[in-house]
Amino acid sequence: MRAIISVFDKTDVEVLGRGLTDLGATVFSTGGTRRALEAAGVPVRPVGELTGFPEILDGRVKTLHPAIHGGILARRDRPSHLAELAGLGLELIDLVAVNLYPFAETVARPEVTLAEALEQIDIGGPTLLRAAAKNFPAVIPLCDPADYGLVLEALRGEGLDQAARRRLAAKAFRHTAAYDALVAAYLTTSEAGWPEELALGLRKVSDLRYGENPHQKAAFYALVRPGEGAVGLVGARQRQGKALSYNNILDAGAAWRVVADFSPAAVAIIKHTNPCGLARADDLLEAYRLALAGDPVAAFGGIVAVNTTVDEALAREIVERFYEIVLAPAFTEEALACLAAKPNLRLLELPLLAEQAQQVWRSVPGGMLVQEADRLSETEVREARVVSRRAPTAEEWETLDFAWRAVRHVKSNAIVLAQGQAPRPGSGQALVGMGAGQPSRVAAVEIAVKTAGERAAGSVLASDAFFPKPDGVEVAAAAGVTAIVQPGGSIGDEAVIAAADRAGMAMVFTGVRHFQH
Repeated sequence: MRAIISVFDKTDVEVLGRGLTDLGATVFSTGGTRRALEAAGVPVRPVGELTGFPEILDGRVKTLHPAIHGGILARRDRPSHLAELAGLGLELIDLVAVNLYPFAETVARPEVTLAEALEQIDIGGPTLLRAAAKNFPAVIPLCDPADYGLVLEALRGEGLDQAARRRLAAKAFRHTAAYDALVAAYLTTSEAGWPEELALGLRKVSDLRYGENPHQKAAFYALVRPGEGAVGLVGARQRQGKALSYNNILDAGAAWRVVADFSPAAVAIIKHTNPCGLARADDLLEAYRLALAGDPVAAFGGIVAVNTTVDEALAREIVERFYEIVLAPAFTEEALACLAAKPNLRLLELPLLAEQAQQVWRSVPGGMLVQEADRLSETEVREARVVSRRAPTAEEWETLDFAWRAVRHVKSNAIVLAQGQAPRPGSGQALVGMGAGQPSRVAAVEIAVKTAGERAAGSVLASDAFFPKPDGVEVAAAAGVTAIVQPGGSIGDEAVIAAADRAGMAMVFTGVRHFQH
């Protein structure tokens, strides 16, 4: 057996080298890997003995040679291939162990230059791995130190079977594909339009017990992006509780996007990716109480997200109810001690999102949809056009801004009702009613009004898209809603505005919709 070992990550490389030489293999290696094997007392020969050519261009070219790739790619079942190698004085290579330059780690450094990044694009490594994986029936491709022991154990016995070789080949191609996707993403500029081909690099975080339902298998993957470490839920630190489920992760993602959209202190309570409770206040405990009051029945088994540090006072109220998860940027030690009374309650600690994702990916049968992330201008409501006879009051403007920010996190057709809170205007706002995911917009208003009950009186309403008819406005007016923010743009706008004027309501048009299907 002849093997080539050329690895950047030298974890257990001496174990692999010694194991192979103990089996009688001849090991060839390059640069730093060869020095590491020699230091460990493993017999190793330079690849220059295979190629008859020195490493050149500061190591850029050392394994790109027919003497190496001929030995890897030759078909053992084709006598013509073997005869051709023999005629050229070349020999077969049976195992290739390679892992790649640290491109991701390099471009994650904030001060990295383009020249430095280019130097960490591996050419020879992926070429070796792909060649070995292409010819896996005869050549063993190794890209993960975790596989060294299993391969050595098999070689000490009856050898590596074809199923195992195929698994290693697939792993090698996944590894190089993810690496290339990362490089492509780094080099892709922000030019207008979408490229003809998009590569998506994903790395498994964990297997999950099941998916949305127990009969569905599932796993959690991290999006690998250039210049970024673990972000979002992937970067969360779990302080206590059971392992996250598929639905937990979906809901936690929605919860974190909601509270990241508001200034502290904001609290969101999420159920099935919709905020059934949401409030912002000067006091954290008050924000939680207002959020819970939004729909205390729906809050059961929900997820609580807080955009500031969870303290002991809030923790004491949280443990009085059943929740699946609490997410926050931080927890005080006193809060953690209090929450430990609910050992199954999952506590996730993660920083607020500095900015929303640049792109949103959604799968459809046989493909992917990709779009820019939905953005909300800080002045979208303040610059909205007043279309009713009456303009909103100062407190209504504050609450309309809160409601407009909230409605974009509710599934369309989306309606929210919100109240400004005493003791002074601007001190806080809360969601008091929500209608989500209805095929009829008037039905969404009716659900929001029913949820709000008496709190609908004096509330403001936000609609993620225009009202096609005045019926939704009339339902809101009958419940005591005083002001509405909506995109406008319907052929029925004139009738909708007239309904608002008849009720003495204020109405503003933003000219922007925020569907979330």
